[in-house]
Amino acid sequence: VQVVESGGGLVQAGGSLRLSCAASGIFSSINAMGWYRQAPGKQRELVAVASSGGSTDYADSVKGRFTISRDNAKNTVFLQMHSLNSEDTAVYYCRVTTRIFDYWGQGTQVTVSS
Repeated sequence: VQVVESGGGLVQAGGSLRLSCAASGIFSSINAMGWYRQAPGKQRELVAVASSGGSTDYADSVKGRFTISRDNAKNTVFLQMHSLNSEDTAVYYCRVTTRIFDYWGQGTQVTVSS
């Protein structure tokens, strides 16, 4: 099983980034795919999640700025981020939820400079 994130990097405040996460080797049906983040000294928190049925949910802090989308055929999830600010600086992790198990990626660093 592999869950691989990409797209992180350094961006100026107000800028945009698009994260991608591709899952492979998972033979159970995927229920949800989501993004979490962990800033230094803080707990990991939910950013956005998309169910297999198409429903989405966002943390209040990113509503209106971030958009999650999925390509179910390719087991891929994306996170489009706009209007980034310093509080968005964190390691972003992809989580893939099946009926049996949760899978996590290794994380991708997003750094927003002011």
